[in-house]
Amino acid sequence: MSNSIIIKPLITEKMTGISEKQNKFGFIVRKQASKPQIIKAIEDIYDVKIIDISTMRYQGKRKSRYTKTGYTSGRKNAYKKAIVTLNEGQTIDFYSNI
Repeated sequence: MSNSIIIKPLITEKMTGISEKQNKFGFIVRKQASKPQIIKAIEDIYDVKIIDISTMRYQGKRKSRYTKTGYTSGRKNAYKKAIVTLNEGQTIDFYSNI
């Protein structure tokens, strides 16, 4: 069950910088997941202790562009992001499975 709560880790330039300086890591999670469920899932999968968690819900945005075939429009998906702070000395290595 804990694996179905976390969709994917958030790996961007900004999040990598925050991870190195502040020991915070980002994840895209299910919209229905609560903070205790997210904490339990991350602690179980990565074997770390979480001090703090922040969650944000992002609304899907409309996107449109003009291409050779004409005007196309669509919508990006809505998602929920969780930023977790770990204990000092602990870290999560997202690249260990590669």
